[in-house]
Amino acid sequence: MINIRNIHPQEIPVLDDFLYEAIFIPQGVEPPPRSIIEQDDLQVYVRGFGDDPHDHCLVAEVDGKIAGAVWVRIMDDYGHVDDQTPSLAISLYPEYRGQGIGTQLLNQMLDMLRQKGYPQVSLSVQKENYALRMYQKAGFETVEDRGEEVLMVRRM
Repeated sequence: MINIRNIHPQEIPVLDDFLYEAIFIPQGVEPPPRSIIEQDDLQVYVRGFGDDPHDHCLVAEVDGKIAGAVWVRIMDDYGHVDDQTPSLAISLYPEYRGQGIGTQLLNQMLDMLRQKGYPQVSLSVQKENYALRMYQKAGFETVEDRGEEVLMVRRM
């Protein structure tokens, strides 16, 4: 059974794991070292998470274990649109992918953001990433083509 809930403050360090898991690695490409998440352009997703009122995170628990996370914050990241739009990040541990858990996490986050009054949410995704179809099904639209990746926005 899947339980989707707000992250507990003491669980925030697990976002480092999900930040690493969110890095798209095309088939046949060697994964980068875990230390890559220490780069400033990636730390913007997790450093000080929970300190800002626009930081929101849901986790999916499977059999009592956190299997995935979706989180948003207003930040100057790859998915940045403006200073009022939260950027979204989502990932699952590999053994939980392809089971609909990501879709459930995404839909619950979209519901939460709608209830909190956000007019839209944004993200950046590589065109080769299988998650692109999930975002399209959830109503995200491409607002900028950046070559290998696209900037997408979901209006509420």
